[in-house]
Amino acid sequence: MNNFDELRDFVVVGSGGGSMCGALVMRSYHKDVLILEKTEFIGGTTARSGGVMWIPNNRFMKSGGVEDSFDKAEAYLDAVVGDSDNQPGATRERRGTYIREAPRMVDFLLDQGVELNRVAYWPDYYDERAGGSEAGRTVVARVFNSNELGQWRQKLRPSFMAMAGPLDEMLLIPNFKQSWKSKFIMVKTGLVNIFARIMGKHLVTCGAALQGRMLQAALREDVELRTQSAVSELIVEDGAVTGVVTVKEGRPWRVGARLGVLVNAGGFARNQAMRDQYQPGTSVAWTQTIPGDTGEMIQEMMRHGAAVAQMDTFVGYQTSLPPGSERLDVKPGVQGMTASPHCILVDQGGTRYMNEGGSYMAYCQGMLDRNKLVPAVPSWAVFDSQFISKYMLAGTMPGSSKPASWTEQGYLKKGETIEALARQISVDPEALASTVARYNGFVRNNRDEDFHRGDRAYDRWLGDFTHKPSQTLGAIERGPFYAVQVYPGDVGTYGGVVTDAHARVLKEDGSVIPGLYATGVSTASVMGRTYPGAGCSVGPSFVWGFVAAQHAAQAHQGGQPSRSIA
Repeated sequence: MNNFDELRDFVVVGSGGGSMCGALVMRSYHKDVLILEKTEFIGGTTARSGGVMWIPNNRFMKSGGVEDSFDKAEAYLDAVVGDSDNQPGATRERRGTYIREAPRMVDFLLDQGVELNRVAYWPDYYDERAGGSEAGRTVVARVFNSNELGQWRQKLRPSFMAMAGPLDEMLLIPNFKQSWKSKFIMVKTGLVNIFARIMGKHLVTCGAALQGRMLQAALREDVELRTQSAVSELIVEDGAVTGVVTVKEGRPWRVGARLGVLVNAGGFARNQAMRDQYQPGTSVAWTQTIPGDTGEMIQEMMRHGAAVAQMDTFVGYQTSLPPGSERLDVKPGVQGMTASPHCILVDQGGTRYMNEGGSYMAYCQGMLDRNKLVPAVPSWAVFDSQFISKYMLAGTMPGSSKPASWTEQGYLKKGETIEALARQISVDPEALASTVARYNGFVRNNRDEDFHRGDRAYDRWLGDFTHKPSQTLGAIERGPFYAVQVYPGDVGTYGGVVTDAHARVLKEDGSVIPGLYATGVSTASVMGRTYPGAGCSVGPSFVWGFVAAQHAAQAHQGGQPSRSIA
C-alpha cells in the first residue's frame, strides 16, 4: 500500500445502523477503525428512525416466554420472502446467515454495554403465515441520556420525537383521547422529561437512543469518527479495494485500509435522477431519509464492477403533505391513519383498492401498482368527524380545529355529506357514496370481505386498541366528512449492491471484490422485496456490519477477539 496519507486496519463509510456495530467487532480484535461520515451528524437515517431491529430468536423473547427458533424464523422468511431469481440479496444462504447471526449480534452488543430490550407486543407484518410471531421479534434500545456523550452529544443526529420514553409506551400515546392508560402515559412521560431536564439530563428514544448508545460504546472503545468527511472514491489496487479518498482540512485525503472497507452510506432516496431510473413515479419530496441519502457510494461501487439488484424497491411509508411540509426533512407520516376506525383509502376515482392496514411497504407498493391501472398517486384518505375528533391528523392533535392554511390551500377537503366531499375532491359522488356504503356494511358485519382488513394481528395493532368490536374497522357515517391526499413515501430505498453471506460485495459474475464489504440500504436487502416485520432495515444493517467485521478480521492472520463473540 503506497501513497496513503494515513493507514488504518478498517475503514467504514457512513455512520448509520451497522457502522459502529462493525467497528466494535473490529475493536474486539484489537484492530483500529476509522468511521467517515459525510454529514455534520452521526447516526444516519437510523438515528432519525424508530430504531427498531427485527431479530429472530433473540434472548428477550426467550426470557419473556415467547416461542421462537431458527426453524420457525426460517419458515416465516420462506413464506414471506420466498425464493426468486430477481432478488439475489435474499438467497436462502443469506437468509439463514441472518437468522443465525442476528441473535449473536444482539448478545455481542449487550456484552459491550449497549442496553437493549424488546417491545412486548409488535406483531410481525404477516403474522398469520407459517412461522409468524404475533408477539413480534423487535429489539430496541433503552431510553438514553444523550448528555452522557459529552461534547459528542451535539454530533448525534436529532430524534424525530420531542419527548422520550420507552417505545412500547410511546406507541400508546396517540390514543390518549380514548384511553385513560394513554393519558397517564402521556402525562408521566412529560413529567419524566421535565424532571430529567431539571437534573441535567437530555433523554432520547427510538433511533436516537440506539445510535446514541452505539456512539457511546464506540467512543469508549477508541473508535475514531470524523464528520463532514465525505468519501469520493474507493482506492483499488490489483483488483482489491485498499482504501478510500476522503477530505481533510479542505483537501483530498487518502486513507488506506489493511483489512477492508465497509460501505454503509445509505441508499439513494434523495437522488431524483436515480429514482427516475430505478423507481419511476416516486419523488424525493416524499422521503423521510436524511439529506445525505444520495446514492453516490452505490454508484462508486458500481464503477468498480459491483452488481446491483432490487433497485426498484423501497421501504414505503405512507405520507401526507400539509402546507409547510416541503420545508421539513421529516414529513407527516400517516401509517396508522387509514388503519384506524372511521377512515379508508380510495383512488382518484373514489374506489377502495387495498387493505389499509398491514405492511407500509406493501401499502405504498400497492399505490404504485394501482396507479398503473387508474390514477392513484396521490390517493385520498376519506374519514368522518368521529375520526377527526379522536385521532391525530398529520401531526396535529385530535379535534376539528386545524390550521387555516390547510383549507385555504386545499390540503384538507370538507363536505357536509359524502357526495359534497366527493365534489370537493373531483370524484364521482355516486362512486364515493357506493364505496363508503359498502365499507360501512363490512363494519356492521365486523368483516372486511374485500381486503380482509383486521384479519391479521398487525392490522389490529395499527388501529385503536380501545375501539370495539374491531380495533381497525369503524363506520364513516357522521358528517362533516373529510379527505386528505396520501402519497407513497418512504423511509429509504431497499436495493443496492449484491453481497454474499459474509457481506462481501460481488461482481455481476458472482466473484468477490476483495477488500470491499457493504451493509444497510447500500445493499440489496436480505428481505428481498418484502418487509416481514418492524426493523427489517435497521436489523440487517447491524447484522451484516457484525458479519463483515468478523470476516475481515478473521480472514487476516486468523485473528481472535479479546472478548467472546457469542
